[in-house]
Amino acid sequence: MSKKIFVTKATMPDMDEYFKEVEDLWDTHWITNMGPKHNRLEEMLSEYLDIEKENIALFVNGHQALECIIEAFELGTEKNNKGELKNEVITTPFTFVSTTNAIVRKGLKPIFCDIKESDYTIDENKIESLITDKTCAIIPVHVYGNVCNVEAIEKIAEKYDLKVIYDAAHAFGVKKEGVSYASYGDASIYSFHATKVFNTIEGGAVVFKDREMKQTLNNWKNFGITDPEHVEYIGGNAKMNEFAAAMGICNLRHIDDNIKKRKIIYDKYIERLSDTEGLLLNNVEGKESNYAYFPIRIDKTNVSRDELFEELEKNKIYSRKYFYPLTSQYDCYKDEFDSSQTPIARNIAEQILTLPIYPDLALEDVDRICDIICKKLK
Repeated sequence: MSKKIFVTKATMPDMDEYFKEVEDLWDTHWITNMGPKHNRLEEMLSEYLDIEKENIALFVNGHQALECIIEAFELGTEKNNKGELKNEVITTPFTFVSTTNAIVRKGLKPIFCDIKESDYTIDENKIESLITDKTCAIIPVHVYGNVCNVEAIEKIAEKYDLKVIYDAAHAFGVKKEGVSYASYGDASIYSFHATKVFNTIEGGAVVFKDREMKQTLNNWKNFGITDPEHVEYIGGNAKMNEFAAAMGICNLRHIDDNIKKRKIIYDKYIERLSDTEGLLLNNVEGKESNYAYFPIRIDKTNVSRDELFEELEKNKIYSRKYFYPLTSQYDCYKDEFDSSQTPIARNIAEQILTLPIYPDLALEDVDRICDIICKKLK
């Protein structure tokens, strides 16, 4: 009987390694409030991402990290005389709903820019036409390990004096000619959710250029408390706990090996599926990648994406329509935004499917997945 294969599986260290890492917590009883493990993980991440420790802050998850950095930049909740949000942020609807929700929850209006068919990232050639006197920032999204055209985006931002915050949830560890993409923009946010290339069970981080923001971010994620008798910010509670940090410490020791294992699986998919008619692949050959996801697009008249999704599910293989629908099409936004204004993103969202990929996925299981796909699309 065939086993179930899920689209992803949380990467975890050896049980003994993790238990050894958390053992001293039973001595100290310091399990939250930015303890030693939290601080050690910050140090390790700063080394891995090639940034200074003063330029990173850890969070309970990537969503809170994004909300916090938006607020820290004071992008505003200013309204016009009609009571409508005045400040606008140019972003993409081809993303997880967290990106759009964070923008709206911080009192800003998302202005959706279309994406490129080549790599699913924001189309930098369409950004400038969307800029108005209300625009205060650009929040591009790195997708599936594919990174945005950071040089072009930063030229636009400099020309119009805009902040750039990258949603880098999919781009942990990705570099360009040895330079970490964490160094681009005014800030980048990372998600360390269990499904990501690197996880802390739940967690996230902000990397930022202005090191003076560090204390503000740390205060904000601790209710705005600046000392036992003073609260200077209307902050929240978004601290990473010590057990999550310990998981991150362990997982970071093995991150390079795990990315290499992902590449082997990625290459196997490319080998098996490259010549399949009606299938469009995200081939990263010649680019640096973390192989976070393996997306395919079904572009065949007699077989739909949903039919292939169902066929895989019948065989206990659980792929994901990721990202579908566009965030602009969700119930909470569809009356406010017109998805026809981003036709490429809408079309890709209706074709996209991400296949299982994680470090210990067996190659024979990859073959089985490919056999089912090829047979269905024949």
